[in-house]
Amino acid sequence: MLIRPRRNRKNAAIRSMVEETKLGAENLIYPIFLQDGKGVKTEIKSLPNNFRWSIDTLLPEVEKCLSLGINNYVLFPAIQEELKDKIASHSYASDNFYLDVIRTLKQEFPEIVLMSDVAMDPYSSDGHDGLVQDGKILNDETLPILAKMAIAQAQAGIDIIGPSDMMDGRVGYIREALDKELFTDVSIMSYSVKYASAFYGPFRDALDSAPKSGDKKTYQMNPANRREALLEAELDLKEGADMLMVKPALCYLDVIAALKEKFTAPITAYNVSGECAMVYAASQNGWLNYEATMSEMLLSIRRAGADGILTYFAKDFATLLKK
Repeated sequence: MLIRPRRNRKNAAIRSMVEETKLGAENLIYPIFLQDGKGVKTEIKSLPNNFRWSIDTLLPEVEKCLSLGINNYVLFPAIQEELKDKIASHSYASDNFYLDVIRTLKQEFPEIVLMSDVAMDPYSSDGHDGLVQDGKILNDETLPILAKMAIAQAQAGIDIIGPSDMMDGRVGYIREALDKELFTDVSIMSYSVKYASAFYGPFRDALDSAPKSGDKKTYQMNPANRREALLEAELDLKEGADMLMVKPALCYLDVIAALKEKFTAPITAYNVSGECAMVYAASQNGWLNYEATMSEMLLSIRRAGADGILTYFAKDFATLLKK
């Protein structure tokens, strides 16, 4: 045989040299759950190794993660039930602890990149990403609320706004609002392709943000649809998105690849809570090797075309790289 592919696999040095996909700590985005108060570090039962943090316990955690090479973080707030209302007014209130955390983190670690979550559900008494009226999620009436939220986050020092609500036209509305307030340098990482997935359970446990009634299928995408993802991404780019996200990641590798092929904008992918929880559970039962499975999963997402990966494995994988 003249052609023997195994010759390029015969030792570790050659395998490393011809490796097609590189994955480093610079590709990781660490999702952080926040809670008001002091001394809070509460593990999420359905998502082992992940916690709700108060700002005082979070600071040393971020310092540790920075030493591992993790520079990118996305922040999610767990809001007290009594602060929630139908219009998510606490999302842009001056005493919102989420905004205080942004300010503190940027003051303590100016070099880090902070990404936000823009959607009504953490702050809404209805638990939906948009404004609810007579059981219907209103699209256009939601946009001004999202814009107020985005401006408040920009004022606090956020680097990248993350609209995760899936309302039509929200990227353009937010971009115009940010530019009007002279926040032209604040980026938008749009949750462009967000599916109505069964893999979000542990995340909703972490934030107590499940819908009080109904589901999110009228605004999040049908898992059966792939071409629609290209439409959503194209619209967001035309409206001013700087990055496009696919969520979840593992069951939608083909969608990540399709976006990477069609668009030049950076692609991020959210390795969501349910995907990570499966690996935690299987490894705790001795069914899978945790480090090997985690690494293979993240590599597959990167290979599909993701430039950045939001993952609850971020710290563990970065620690593994250090070894």
